[in-house]
Amino acid sequence: MSKEDKGYGLSPEKKIKNILTPVINYHPPKPKKYNPAIGLVGTGGIAEYHLKNYRACGFNIVALANRTVEKAELMREKFFPDAKVYSDYHQLLKDDNIEVVDVTPHPAERLPILHYCLDSGKHVLSQKPFVLNYSDGKKLVQKAEKKNLKFAVNQNGRWAPHFCYIRNAIKKGILGNIASIDFNLQWDQTWIKGIPSFEKMDDLILFDFGIHWFDITSCFMEGRKPQILYASTRHHSGQVYQPPALASIIIDYDETQVRISFNGHCTNGEEDVTTVVGSMGTIRSRGTGLNEQNNIELYLENGSVHVPLKGSWFESGFQGTMGELLCAIEDDRQPYNSALNNLKTLELCFAAQKSIQQKSPIRFT
Repeated sequence: MSKEDKGYGLSPEKKIKNILTPVINYHPPKPKKYNPAIGLVGTGGIAEYHLKNYRACGFNIVALANRTVEKAELMREKFFPDAKVYSDYHQLLKDDNIEVVDVTPHPAERLPILHYCLDSGKHVLSQKPFVLNYSDGKKLVQKAEKKNLKFAVNQNGRWAPHFCYIRNAIKKGILGNIASIDFNLQWDQTWIKGIPSFEKMDDLILFDFGIHWFDITSCFMEGRKPQILYASTRHHSGQVYQPPALASIIIDYDETQVRISFNGHCTNGEEDVTTVVGSMGTIRSRGTGLNEQNNIELYLENGSVHVPLKGSWFESGFQGTMGELLCAIEDDRQPYNSALNNLKTLELCFAAQKSIQQKSPIRFT
């Protein structure tokens, strides 16, 4: 073997030293003193995670509204026994003591509720995705601005410990210039089989689930504009539910490429990996699912470190979205998860839907 061929195809050997863990805050924000009366509209399945985490934070939930009163009463007894219960959310909005409303129903029925909340002078936290089209989102944002109200979106992935750590590492410049971001997920979502609201959703993987990854992409690439996006979805023969279970997205930025790969029908060997490669280092999170991302791998020019994380997506995430809204009201500023900011997320998501429909890349102007 010639000198030139020696080691062909192999990375050069590199002695990796252990380094100190960089100081990066990844914990959900909490207001200093502000603890207003909060009302929750909609007590479906996701509401339990909201209420459980609000109770853990000591937030002041005073009222619950649901068309099926029994469901609201069940949540009240489980989490906030002193809260009032309404079958009509309009009655909840008439309570002048309530300053903040958390709105959880599905997007189509949620839209008029969001308008009524803002018209009633309430600050709002909306479940994601907060609208089904860009123009509806813009109108809500403009209404909130006109009324000087804070309007946030429950993009809880922003405070999932691993995503929060990574986005703040990027923000601090620890990785240098970002070259690539890879999200690679195989998980079991077969539990949706037979549930009409999910079975009828053509873009279930990209929209209802994938919205989090469009959002995290937007956060990781803050301040940078996407140039081209291509998305593709596929059914496979073994699927037990109707929407396509396979999806992939490529998003090109200037000097950066984001690649997202989804398989929502993996019943054996689930894995969720996030890798960000920069000019000065690489950061990676790996686990069997959303809540099992408790170890960050960080590789820098001067060495590497494994960073154990505390918390989980379904704790820190839900605490962070409401906590950040309350902090923003307390400090009189826009929340990090504002609806205005979330329009950038929706721009990516809607472009992916359009790419699938047209079977072609979408260019951003």
